[in-house]
Parts: sequence; structure tokens; C-alpha cells
Amino acid sequence: MRKRKAPATRSATSAAVAVALAAAGLTALAPAAPAAAAVPETIALTFTNNSGRSEPVYIYDLGTQLSTGRQGWADAGGTFHAWPGGANPPAPAPDAAIAGPANGQSITIRLPKFSGRIYFSYGQKLVFKLATGGLVQPAVQNPSDPNSNILFNWSEYTLNDSGLWLNSTQVDMFSAPYAVGVKAPDGTTKSTGHLKPGGYQGFFNSLRSQPGGWANLIRTRADGTVLRALAPGHGIESGALPATVLSDYVNRVWSKYSTSTLTVTPFADQPNTKYFGRVSGNVMNFTNTAGAVVTSFQKPDSDSIFGCYKLLDAPNDLVRGPISRTLCAAYNRSTLLTNPNQPDTSAAGFYQDAVTNQYARKIHAQMADGAAYAFAFDDVGHHESLVHDGNPQQAYVTLDPFS
Repeated sequence: MRKRKAPATRSATSAAVAVALAAAGLTALAPAAPAAAAVPETIALTFTNNSGRSEPVYIYDLGTQLSTGRQGWADAGGTFHAWPGGANPPAPAPDAAIAGPANGQSITIRLPKFSGRIYFSYGQKLVFKLATGGLVQPAVQNPSDPNSNILFNWSEYTLNDSGLWLNSTQVDMFSAPYAVGVKAPDGTTKSTGHLKPGGYQGFFNSLRSQPGGWANLIRTRADGTVLRALAPGHGIESGALPATVLSDYVNRVWSKYSTSTLTVTPFADQPNTKYFGRVSGNVMNFTNTAGAVVTSFQKPDSDSIFGCYKLLDAPNDLVRGPISRTLCAAYNRSTLLTNPNQPDTSAAGFYQDAVTNQYARKIHAQMADGAAYAFAFDDVGHHESLVHDGNPQQAYVTLDPFS
């Protein structure tokens, strides 16, 4: 499963030292910087089930051990276990499930210094396998995936010497609702990810009524259970959404910047670092303040925009990556025609064009605080559903009601 997310508006220095992960496909959320306070080897995570559902819940803590770079899982006590070698075809992975709390109950587990995912599933355990290249994770867009009929979701986190970064994500799908939180040393708790009352059903109802194939993103089990809505990139991959769904908007952007200039100021703390984009034929060239071309982008297709990859690839450098993630956010939010100065960080102007990322628009509309990770660089302008503390005292994941 592809996963494409990186810090969007950090300074050049911290962006350049973001934690990199190995072949498991898990994405780091944090820069590796000197610690302001000693972070213990494990911290408590309280996992609360307020879902209102009667099925058993299973929890998994999977990722990369930061001290060794090894991939594996952590048990409820925070002890790391490395995956054994994989096989071709992939072989079953060891059972890493932790029994979760019943509805109305909580359990506390320990998170180790790790960068990875906290999966949770309802009703049955997830199926994980090991290939020769590492862990095979659920592919939500693949109807033959062994997890395709399981109701599940995941959070992403990094715990290192600089603290905890914990998010709720919809980059791959919108599914079982949950929120995340972290307690600071002063006892205050930051949380994000909660939906508005009725927001879960409100999202699916809104998606169903959206013309243009967006309703086809919804996946339902044979018993009538709504499992998830695929992110639009996966919708294109699976044939559920037209590959040309954003083409009209891209064509208008291309026309506009054939005769005018797009200005990108990618670092909020470096207002004098600017790049200037102009379209020539099938290419948008970006120059620096000295007039030198620093990078160029081919005219992107819809999948490149939804995934912030391929023709909008964003390497972890100081020029192309920052420009690309700014463009990616602007395309998804459809702000390039209304504002030639990017990033546009005011949510009031997002998703106003008829051709836009309707999936992301509808997710943000249903979040209690407006924050979400509905596409890979939704953190441009700090609209992401992320909590962080440099000296975390405790973390939280809360399974929220479906109704």
C-alpha cells in the first residue's frame, strides 16, 4: 500500500532530517531533533472503546524500532518483537493482536520508541503476511485482500527522543471513527479526530449524493455493514472513480499560468524563499529569485494529485519536495485559480471549485475541529489531525460512536 506523507511547513533544517522508514511502507511523522526533555523508552496509551458496537476489538502496534531500524511489532507491555524472515508467496505473520476493550471499557498498553501504525479491527483479527521484502499490509483497494471484509482502521505515530507525534488519518480510506490525544507535563490533553455529532453517517450520505462517481468509493459488506470509503487515488486504481475526474481543473490551471505567474513560498518561517511557476507547453517550470530554473513538473493527472506522487513527487529535499507538496495541497483544495500565491492556508477558500477533491472536502466538513489527514499533504497550512508533545505523559486512542 502506498503511503505518502511528510512534514509540510517545517523549516528547511527540520524537514531535511525527517525520520525515514524501511520497506514496511510506514511513514514517519516526526523530525529527529535534540530532545528538550528525556522521553522514556515506553509511554502509556489508553485505548477506550466508545463505539457502541458489541464485537470484540483487536489492536496491533506495528512498525520500525527506531534504535535498530528493525521492523516488527510491540506487545501490550511495549516489548518489541522483530518479524521473522518472509517468504514468496508471503507467509502468515506471527499473531501480534492485543485484545482490546469491550464497549464502554478502556485498557492501557505501552508504546515503545517506534514509528508505525496502531491498527484496530472489529469482530475478527486482521490478516498480516510476511513477504521477502517485509510486512504485507492490508490493501483496502483490493477486493481480494483477506482483510477487505473486515471493519478496521489505523492511526500513525512516531515516538522518539523528541516526543510523540500521533495522528488520525484518512489518506487511504475513511472508516471506523476514532480520535487521538496526548497528555502534556502540565496535565493538559490535546486531542483531534472526533467527528461532529452525526458526522460518520453524514459523511457517507454526502458522498452518496455527490455526482461524478464519488459514491462508488463506498465499500459495503454483504451483511450491509458499511466498511469504508476509499480515498480517491485508490478509487482510480480500482476503477471506481474516473481517472479524468480532476482534468478540467488541471486544464484551467495550465491555461491560467501560461500567461501569469504562480508564486510558491513553501516555508512559513522563510518568507524570502520564493519560487515562481510558469507553464510552457506540457511543463510548469519553477525559477528562484535569481531567475534560474530549479525544478519542473509535467502536467499532472488526477492520481498524481490525489496521491501527491508520480508527476507530483515530493522528495525529502529543500526545493522540489516543498514546491510539490504546496502544489499538491493547492490542487486537492482547488485554490490555484483563486490565489496565485501559495500556499493558501485559509480554509474558507478550500474546495470551492466544482472540480475538487470531494472526498477531502466532505471529511473536513464532518470533523469537530475541522482537522483531518484526507490527503498526503493535508498538513500544508496546519489543517492536519495531529497531536504532538515533546515530553508526552500519556497517549490516547478513542473509538468513537458510529451514530
